[in-house]
Amino acid sequence: MNEKREHLGSRLGFIMLSAGCAIGCGNVWKFPWMTGENGGGSFVLIYIIFLILLGLPTMTMEFAIGRASQASAVGMYKKLQKPGSKWSIHGYFALAGNVALMSFYTVVTGWMIYYFIQFVTGRSSELGFGKMISDPVVNVVYMVIAVIIGYGVLCFQLQKGLERVTKYLMVILLILMLVLAGHSFFLPGAGEGLRFYLIPDFSKINGNVIVSAMNQAFFSLSIGIGAMAIFGSYIGKERSLLGESLNVILLDTFVAIIAGFIIFPACFTFDIEVNAGPSLLFDTMANVFNNMKGGRIWGSLFFLFMVFAAFSTELGVFEGILASVREVTGWKRPKGCIVCGLVIALLSSTTALGYSVLHFQPFAQGSAWLDFWDFIVSTNLLPLGAFVFSIFCCYKAGWGWDAFVAEANSGKGLKIQRWMKPVFQYLVPILILCLYVYGLITFDWK
Repeated sequence: MNEKREHLGSRLGFIMLSAGCAIGCGNVWKFPWMTGENGGGSFVLIYIIFLILLGLPTMTMEFAIGRASQASAVGMYKKLQKPGSKWSIHGYFALAGNVALMSFYTVVTGWMIYYFIQFVTGRSSELGFGKMISDPVVNVVYMVIAVIIGYGVLCFQLQKGLERVTKYLMVILLILMLVLAGHSFFLPGAGEGLRFYLIPDFSKINGNVIVSAMNQAFFSLSIGIGAMAIFGSYIGKERSLLGESLNVILLDTFVAIIAGFIIFPACFTFDIEVNAGPSLLFDTMANVFNNMKGGRIWGSLFFLFMVFAAFSTELGVFEGILASVREVTGWKRPKGCIVCGLVIALLSSTTALGYSVLHFQPFAQGSAWLDFWDFIVSTNLLPLGAFVFSIFCCYKAGWGWDAFVAEANSGKGLKIQRWMKPVFQYLVPILILCLYVYGLITFDWK
């Protein structure tokens, strides 16, 4: 592709866009129910530790690879690897990871849109998570709407479309979250809910909880499949990347923690099971809003916020897929959007129909296409991708430590120090690999 590479217009745009990709259903749909199922405060503590030990180094490496290569997931290794190396193979796995993620994420985005519309139109009393997912028309129609909106935005030039839209989405998202969290603090069960959420119960910590916390950290930050590398390729060298990564993670973590402040006080107030799983944010929160004063307004605001959160990630990952396809094919942005949209919609149909006419049980009883795609992404491609990034950046067989640090430390801001090398070079890959293997051994296959 010979045209000049697009760039973001501001540092704020980069931080908001990167954080927007990281922030989404992983923070406010998956994080709360994973917290509820894994012991509350103890899970949150381990999750935060992994954000620092694994998330910060991995995001810095992804940004550095993207900025140095000025390429997408498919092209980044080809520009940085030594002659004869095969690192670029991972670029195609990274692209596949983004596609697999969107193969269920667009359906979840559609669910958010559906619930928002039901609350706005005053039909929330008819809602039911099981009823919704078993309706093939609802699932397909709202998934297609999510895909059309996402790639419709990206038909514009990057600065005019993605950066501008995401800036506004992020601001509205943060305002809505703070308002809803403030409301939850005054609920009768707020004290008990916050104790469960914030005070660790160390007796509940086991190997599976630790693996789940690591996978959730990677999922919530969207790292390991090149989604962050694409945004690194769109920025200049004015700022060092460790500091920028820290800013993105702080914003991402703020949203996740606030999501818990919204949900858990409500759960304990209205006697809702905190380990309800994926339906926690749908059936349970809908019941909460349907039984509280002004519930229609609060429910509309809450699911409007969820729509913003879902689209913030969808837009970011869609952009990464589009950039990779355009680099390989040379297509213009509109053509790339149409083709990518059609492919994503086709693959997403498996998830959309997986609870009705396209039954598929990949693992234990009750699992479906959503669990299959999530297993590919969360359990495999995200941690393995982070492992590959660490080896590529820290060893001479790949890009090499000196080249990586020179790129990451270019510009003003927080720098990688010499004492951090063992963390990047040894702790990150060894810890990821050990937990990954343990997770596969203990996975609930059947």
